[in-house]
Amino acid sequence: MRVLLGRPVLAGSVLALSVLLFCASGQAASQRHTRHAPPQATAIFVGEQTLTPWGWADFCNRKPGECPSGVLPAEDLELTARSWSSLRRVNVLVNAMIQPLSDMDHWNALDRWDIPTDGRGDCEDYVLLKRKLLLAEGFPRQALLVTVVKDENGEGHAILTVKTDRGDFILDNMRDEVKAWSQLPYRFVKRQSQTDPNVWEQIGEPTSAPLIVSR
Repeated sequence: MRVLLGRPVLAGSVLALSVLLFCASGQAASQRHTRHAPPQATAIFVGEQTLTPWGWADFCNRKPGECPSGVLPAEDLELTARSWSSLRRVNVLVNAMIQPLSDMDHWNALDRWDIPTDGRGDCEDYVLLKRKLLLAEGFPRQALLVTVVKDENGEGHAILTVKTDRGDFILDNMRDEVKAWSQLPYRFVKRQSQTDPNVWEQIGEPTSAPLIVSR
């Protein structure tokens, strides 16, 4: 796992603090970026239904309140200056407050997905906290899709895809800038369905999925 240097770590309940910081910073940040037009991207093409990652299934079994089931109509986020500002703010905020730590060192497990309430975690934990904060702000669940990719070394990595009316953008713990999916050096493997988060869909040509995501 690559460690990002210079990341401050907050003591105590990181989740509670993150929500407070998120709410406190939201209005000012949105006002600062209101005049910045959001960029344009393309949409990721998804194919057939595929296997759900074990980490997501295990997380939902342990934390059913974080995984509401049920089918909803597909809905893209309207990417306005305000919503674009929120995406950028949440990505930077969570990247800064979580100390990178592998699941083996954290939980003595190869792959465990969780909300990083203790301020430590790896890629999928960053994703789950970003998703939680954006849902709390009212972003549609159908637009916030946990996604599994292979990185430049072929290792498993988790990111958050945000489906918008201006294309698909990525929140990633490896970079603070929110980028269009096509700008990233990853091989996209699978992601949640827009209509049902417990259904996962293949991306691109079939490829073997990584056994774990741990970056």
